[in-house]
Amino acid sequence: MPDKSVPIETQPARVPAQANSAFYNDPRFRAFIYQGLLVVGVVALFWWLASNAQQNLAAQNKQTGFAFLDQPAGFGISFSLIPFDRASSYLQVYFVGILNTLLVASIGIVLATMLGFVIGIARLSSNFLIRQFAAIYVETIRNMPLLLQLLFWYFLMLNALPAVRNAITLPFGIALHQRGLNLPALVPDDRFIFLAVAIVVAVIAGLVFRRWSLKQIENTGRRRPVWLPMLAIIIVPIFLVYFISGTRIAFDFPELRGFNFRGGFTAPPELTALVLGLVVYTAAFIAEIVRAGIQSVSHGQTEAASALGLKEGDRLRLVIVPQAMRVIIPPLTSQYLNLTKNSSLGAAIGFPELVNVYVGTALNQSGRAIEIIGMAMLVYLTFSLTTSIVMNWYNSRVALVER
Repeated sequence: MPDKSVPIETQPARVPAQANSAFYNDPRFRAFIYQGLLVVGVVALFWWLASNAQQNLAAQNKQTGFAFLDQPAGFGISFSLIPFDRASSYLQVYFVGILNTLLVASIGIVLATMLGFVIGIARLSSNFLIRQFAAIYVETIRNMPLLLQLLFWYFLMLNALPAVRNAITLPFGIALHQRGLNLPALVPDDRFIFLAVAIVVAVIAGLVFRRWSLKQIENTGRRRPVWLPMLAIIIVPIFLVYFISGTRIAFDFPELRGFNFRGGFTAPPELTALVLGLVVYTAAFIAEIVRAGIQSVSHGQTEAASALGLKEGDRLRLVIVPQAMRVIIPPLTSQYLNLTKNSSLGAAIGFPELVNVYVGTALNQSGRAIEIIGMAMLVYLTFSLTTSIVMNWYNSRVALVER
């Protein structure tokens, strides 16, 4: 403000700011320069590391490149989802490791989520015994190293379970014994591809109908059936394609023949112990995430649901859990990533996942450490980024939107 005690005509004139300041004083220009220098520094560092590694390998008469991928591996793998023998190439070893890792991660994520939600809800149960049992489970499991737990489950499979002739038999031909877990296997024919496509299309159509129906309910406020039409949209086309295409589906059930089970799908004890250990360990952390998410929901929501006459199960399923998912999803994503990366500990109990067969055996035989480790890192990075993208998309679907 101008000084009122001094006449206006005698006050010093304001010096206008320079319209054209020096370009190096522009914050945007300086940020561009700093970022450019950082990029140049990182590129130079990697170039120096690559050239230095190449010189050292040349001095040791070691070759570089990916030509070794076409060479025969010369070793066998105890468990593989695709055909593999000693004449298979290192590239096939790579694919076997990827598929085995993906199998463990996918099964582990599904089972750990189910068990974690059950334990997390049990921690808030009004029943004292259930609540304390869940608390003991969480505090015990998550405070022991995962590697020790994997070794425990592995040696338990080998020593505590009965022999093959005295296997624990369960419904649908399932058998559990020292040599692993036997499960019935699906045996489709050549026309099963039509049924598989129909199942995918029908499920997508059912989910689209459910989303559209829920949107109509929100816009109009009128209740309409959702689940029955959704199931009809999914089931009817599948049955039509099944009968029209003439697809024949059979199950190969394991049977005890001689000293071992024949038929079906056999999960070796290493796979069973690895999945069991990862599920039990990760579920303890998921349970705490679920408990915290449920407790973050205002108690007024529970009271309002009770005032509407909803039962306890309906309150939890329709009111509490949908709101808690906004808090649960971000840390749940981290647990999924941890489970996928922790599957590499399967090398400690002999399961042929990526680290065991590719970073271990293939690296020792070929001597291509940089290439093999880089390819393995790329696999885990791809798995992690894919999981993060899917979970972030789901998180955006359940997040609150300002209107």
